[in-house]
Amino acid sequence: MPETETQPARVLERSAVIDLEAIRHNVRRLAAAASPAKVMAVVKADGYGHGAVPVARAAVEAGASWLGVAHISEALVLRAAGIDSPLLAWLHTRESNFAAAVAAGVDIGISGWELDRVVAAAREQERPARVHLKVDTGLGRNGVTIARWDSLVGEAMEYQDQGLLRVVGIFSHLAVADEPHRPETDEQLEAFRAALAIAADAGVDTEVRHLANTPATLSRPDTHFDLVRVGLGIYGLSPFIGQTSEELGLRPAMTVRTLVSNCKVVPEGQGVSYGLNYHTSGESSLALIPLGYADGVPRIATGGPVRINGTNYPVVGRIAMDQMVLDLGADAPRDGSLLGAEAVMFGDGLDGGPTADHWAEAAQTNNYEIVTRISPRVPRTYVNEVSPATAVVES
Repeated sequence: MPETETQPARVLERSAVIDLEAIRHNVRRLAAAASPAKVMAVVKADGYGHGAVPVARAAVEAGASWLGVAHISEALVLRAAGIDSPLLAWLHTRESNFAAAVAAGVDIGISGWELDRVVAAAREQERPARVHLKVDTGLGRNGVTIARWDSLVGEAMEYQDQGLLRVVGIFSHLAVADEPHRPETDEQLEAFRAALAIAADAGVDTEVRHLANTPATLSRPDTHFDLVRVGLGIYGLSPFIGQTSEELGLRPAMTVRTLVSNCKVVPEGQGVSYGLNYHTSGESSLALIPLGYADGVPRIATGGPVRINGTNYPVVGRIAMDQMVLDLGADAPRDGSLLGAEAVMFGDGLDGGPTADHWAEAAQTNNYEIVTRISPRVPRTYVNEVSPATAVVES
């Protein structure tokens, strides 16, 4: 037989590497904090950019009892993937496909106007809808106002008596739980309890009452009720300024990495990128990183760190559509070894490397935006797809 040459595994030019065991770890951590309340893993926005289907599967494996999304279209993707866990969608328009949601057994959040349309869909499908009534306790976004809450509950119960729907849950959303010192959370909690009392007086017997998000799950056990909705935390990111993921026992699940695409020595005074807002202070090496705002890097985030060979370098000059530039200084290797070296935009930070929080600071935004905006041009790859706890070892 002729000898065959083993080819090295292909390395992607750009990738967002998602550690599904980190997702499982975070769900278990949040479930412990929430107990005895159950956990809803929020996988909207394609799992905060991590991939809704693989994240949902990992979350359920780790003990999440429910899944949550914003749009019905997102819920239908999960159902099409064979995920049959209890699933809630809560943000709708007049074009939302309520009939498909009812047919797929998707729970529907009701803020008021949707109720009649959901009932019409239930009649069409000849199947009762499962609904969660949402009350606005102070955030000012979705949810029926306190003034109209009694009316909505009454209408829903009339439809329930007709067999057209089941009021499965009552919920609201907190505005400032990530700032634990603020009194508005107490005010919202009081309003939510008042709304629950009104519903109980009307005969509502829910499966779940839910109010807490990730920060409230970690800091306000009095908001847990029957179910907590955790989004940011399952991806391993901290909702609190001044507290890191590691301090909260969470593990960031996404690492965005690429390869240095060019490296060259330039003289003192070399301008960098559009606008020439940056010039080298002496002879230096510039590294070109093939990630830009079309990949989800915030254009404003000049100064954001990228790690190469154990060193963090700030982005200099203006971030472009497809690329950004690092000034490596005068001491960088000049033997060509940096060409093709791995460059990490952010990851778990455990090796001293950059995190989503560092990029959020550079971009004057939050870590939610950093991970969710990583574009589809950056392929998602997954590690630890099989949970170590359930892996079968062949003999």
